[in-house]
Amino acid sequence: MRFLRTLSGLTIAAVCLAGCGDTGGSSAASTPQFVEPAGATASSEATTAAPELSTEAVPDPGAAAAKPKPTPTKPGKPSTVPKAVKYAFPVDASNVDWHTTHAKYPATDIFVNCGQRFVATTAGVVLEVSLTDEYVKGRPDGPLNGGLSVSILGDDGVRYYGSHLSKVQTGIKPGVRVKAGQLLGKTGKTGNANNVCHLHYGISPPCAKTGDWQVRRGVIWPATYLKSWRAGGSKSPVSEVKSWKAKNNCKA
Repeated sequence: MRFLRTLSGLTIAAVCLAGCGDTGGSSAASTPQFVEPAGATASSEATTAAPELSTEAVPDPGAAAAKPKPTPTKPGKPSTVPKAVKYAFPVDASNVDWHTTHAKYPATDIFVNCGQRFVATTAGVVLEVSLTDEYVKGRPDGPLNGGLSVSILGDDGVRYYGSHLSKVQTGIKPGVRVKAGQLLGKTGKTGNANNVCHLHYGISPPCAKTGDWQVRRGVIWPATYLKSWRAGGSKSPVSEVKSWKAKNNCKA
């Protein structure tokens, strides 16, 4: 009888251990695995058990939208490096020659047949235009010496002057913008050209821009620049013109 009661007690203890689990062990069975049945409500066990966290990153559908937009690069300051100035030989003709010197003041005479193309030395704006030949031989030197003429202020800040023209191109007048090589007029022998076809050519600073004919007719020697432009070069008179102006204060 005692044996039966002992056996019965052992059986009950075994059933209890099997139903309640091992409270003092550390086996893998003690860690619950959470799986939610499809279409079923959560059981009381599921609500109390902590799910096991995965160590792998789970992609977030909104991650792409959450990424910060790249900061646009701010535009830099405009370049302060000046563009290369284009120069053109002032007479568009195959047969030309010029003096390296000139009487009384620095300028040059470019010898060429009458009717050849006189063109803009560089891009700029027309300053002065003489459309009539009012020169009278024997009078003192003055603004009428050049006969028909055109002067322009180049974008480089230098004034370029050509005179003794036979014609000024239609549309060439003060304030008109021109580009390098653009037709300004035709060569001739007006003014005090002594009946010889040629272009009087002068380079100067635009001191008074208009009316300062003694400066306008030329203050530096053009020959070295003409040689460069004739060969397709771009030798610039800017530095020499600035130096003359600083030294002479526009007094020719």
